Amino acid sequence: MAANYRAVSRARSEKEKFAKLCIVVEEIDETQLWLEIIEELEYLSPEKIIHLKSECEELVEVMTKYKFRLSQL
Repeated sequence: MAANYRAVSRARSEKEKFAKLCIVVEEIDETQLWLEIIEELEYLSPEKIIHLKSECEELVEVMTKYKFRLSQL
């Protein structure tokens, strides 16, 4: 996710920036999936999982707002 977010800042156009940002959101969603699997397997404490899921949700909100702003340009 971090590498693709960095790529957003280096995009050559607004369309490219939007496309790369979409990839970032997809990767956050994939991270959420893996957190659900880790939670079911009880590899991490429930507190840690709750914290990480919350971080993912915040990132999705921020990136979604960013995508919306880019789509308005």
